Amino acid sequence: MADTAAAEGSRLRIFTSAPTGAARGRVRLRTLSNLRWMAVGGQSAAIFIVYFGFGYALPLLISGGLIAASIVLNIVLALRYPASHRLTNREATVYLGFDVAQLAALLYLTGGITNPFALMFLAPVVIAAATLNLGNTLILAALAFASVCLISVFHEPLPWPPGERLELPTLYQAGIWASLVIGIGFTSVYAWRIASEGARMSAGLAATQLALSREHRLAALGALATAAAHELGTPLGTIAVVARELERSLPQGSTEMADAQLLREQAERCRAILARLANPEEALLGETARLTLGAFLENLVEPYRGEDLDITITLRPEVGGDAPPQVWRAPELVHGLQNIIENAADFAQSHVRVLAQWNASKLSISVEDDGPGFAPEIFERIGEPYITSRPGHFALGETELGPTTSLDKHEGMGLGFFIAKT
Repeated sequence: MADTAAAEGSRLRIFTSAPTGAARGRVRLRTLSNLRWMAVGGQSAAIFIVYFGFGYALPLLISGGLIAASIVLNIVLALRYPASHRLTNREATVYLGFDVAQLAALLYLTGGITNPFALMFLAPVVIAAATLNLGNTLILAALAFASVCLISVFHEPLPWPPGERLELPTLYQAGIWASLVIGIGFTSVYAWRIASEGARMSAGLAATQLALSREHRLAALGALATAAAHELGTPLGTIAVVARELERSLPQGSTEMADAQLLREQAERCRAILARLANPEEALLGETARLTLGAFLENLVEPYRGEDLDITITLRPEVGGDAPPQVWRAPELVHGLQNIIENAADFAQSHVRVLAQWNASKLSISVEDDGPGFAPEIFERIGEPYITSRPGHFALGETELGPTTSLDKHEGMGLGFFIAKT
């Protein structure tokens, strides 16, 4: 008995949610390092101008130490990793979290949320929303929110001219706090949505490019097939004419006449195949048509039925199986089954049975014939290349070994294994 493995359909699904996952590759270390150098430059310039330009008192040593910490961290990372190193979501979150904590410490020393530069809390959160996934963005937003709440209550006085002290109304400070919190929430959500839409557009563009590339390859293949059909049509026609003339000249019922008929039939079959290749649109529609299992198998076995060969189809549902399933005419499935059916038809004496069984999750198709089967010598060599039991063909190594084994004897069960014909 010759079996074919069941084929189960599958679908290609593309998930596009962005930015998602913890995969490395969304942001480079150099990008964040350059942004930190810009922040270090701005913080240094602000402290220098306030302390030396305006003459306002502020904790210069501690503030300088916080800025120096950012400088040291940038230098260490530059020495430790190459400039092209890409951060994971976790690494980028820690990196930006340090910036939030360093900014909160500087603002604690210089007036808390009354310091105009408290607006810079938005920068790390927006960067996270544009490059990281939603979970890490929420972590940084929560850290920024906690920092704003903390320095709104606990902070040193805002640097001011000597002998004077700026006291802002509590309601005004509450308004500053609310604006910072709302700004962090709104800008982070907006940036994340924009980044998400951009990632979806990029994924859609990539999928479109893949589809176009596949269509270009199919078009090139169709042009090649059309050219081949055109070039081969003439010699195949000549073969058919010569075979027909041989049929007329040979004695009726002779072996040579049967060979001539077979040659003409195969030449006409080749011409039909080439005609289908020359019309790729029709072939494509035929291959993608979805048929019921019975109709699908009938189309496969019809070319091999004849007066001396009966091919029957049996549909048998198993436990859990309902109506016969529908099958796509996928090229790989059609050609694979046709090879097996043709192989069984070649060796069968008078009958071939195609048995289809299915349940809720599996479809199996068996092809059985009443042919002579394999000789015991063939069973011992199954798996070696170019093994054949066809009359007039030699298996690999048979010419060197000589016809010492009787490979023409076919005993045992019917043709049970499909061996691809070469």
